[in-house]
Amino acid sequence: MPAYQDLFRTPEFRPLLLSSTAHLAAQTVAGLALATLVHRATGSPLLTATSMFAPSLAQVVGATFLLSASDRLPPRRTLTALSLAFAATTAALAVPGLPIPVLFLVVLAQGLVAAAGGGVRWGLLTEIVPKSAYITGRSLFNMSAGLTQITGYATAGALVTVLTPHQVLLLSTALHLTAAATAHTGLTPRAPRATGRPSPSATWRTNTLLWSSRPRRLTYLGLWLPNGLIVGCEALYIPYAPDAAGLLLACAALGMLTGDITVGRLLAPATRARLATPLLLLLATPYLVFPLHPPLPVAAACVTLASTGFGATLIQQEHLMSLTPPDLAGHALGLHSAGMLTLQGLSATLSGTLAQLTTPTTAIALLALTSLTTTTALAMAARPTPTPRPH
Repeated sequence: MPAYQDLFRTPEFRPLLLSSTAHLAAQTVAGLALATLVHRATGSPLLTATSMFAPSLAQVVGATFLLSASDRLPPRRTLTALSLAFAATTAALAVPGLPIPVLFLVVLAQGLVAAAGGGVRWGLLTEIVPKSAYITGRSLFNMSAGLTQITGYATAGALVTVLTPHQVLLLSTALHLTAAATAHTGLTPRAPRATGRPSPSATWRTNTLLWSSRPRRLTYLGLWLPNGLIVGCEALYIPYAPDAAGLLLACAALGMLTGDITVGRLLAPATRARLATPLLLLLATPYLVFPLHPPLPVAAACVTLASTGFGATLIQQEHLMSLTPPDLAGHALGLHSAGMLTLQGLSATLSGTLAQLTTPTTAIALLALTSLTTTTALAMAARPTPTPRPH
């Protein structure tokens, strides 16, 4: 397995990583600032949870109409334009006095713009690194994401206590501009991986092709459903503990980082392949403690332990790539990203609704139980059908 230092010697890997990190840092800071702004203005768990993950809800539109762009647009130009669009829309969110409905429309527009971005980014990664190094490269991206979220949520949690959410959103705008500059100056122009113009019909045809394979279909559902439901739990951190939400989000990122390091670097391939289901079960189980109203240190420990289960995503992504033709890699990864984010947004809305009708802790437990049930059902569906013995 290639080492991390080998990837840093690979041309274009470093600027792609830095640009993606700046983009994620901007989203992390903006997400907490925006949710805090909405919570202070409305006091609603539903609107707070939805505001934090509202861009994810637009991903279903992108998955339906825009994903063909993942392999049909020049990567450098597209990633630069994506970050510039996020900078402009985040600056709009920073305008004081913006009505809540308008705020949600802007956030949904961000999700629509981002729909093709994940496919472009991860498709470019498959071009930059050898196939044998993909899981190592993706692990390093996930580790960077974990560190970025730990730092971003902790920093944003502190900043919203001394600055206004609107000022924190301006900081996010500057980070998006940094991501755009890094992509434009660090990446080299490349031709699209596939020919033809992006179109809704091309997106739909490729989605249908990818979905037609039962093994790919089960892999996608495993990537989308169990962890999407747990993100719904994370969306309730602010209603659950308004003064400690940044800490809980940072603990979740720390757990994710630990899981990615373990899966990406410490486990042998044969061992790794057997651990997807156990990790997904771990992802949900600790949240069943929350209805007992544990002290904050116990809740933080449960969140950290649970989030190590996100390491299952690396195993599932590796399996998805083994089932997908190279010329569809960007589209396939974009569909994974769009579907995952869509389910996260839907789960955040569901968790906010449940919390509105019951309590945040009850909603967290219900989503965790649903995640456990879903993981078990998918594991049973993926078992090979026994071959009948001849009589």
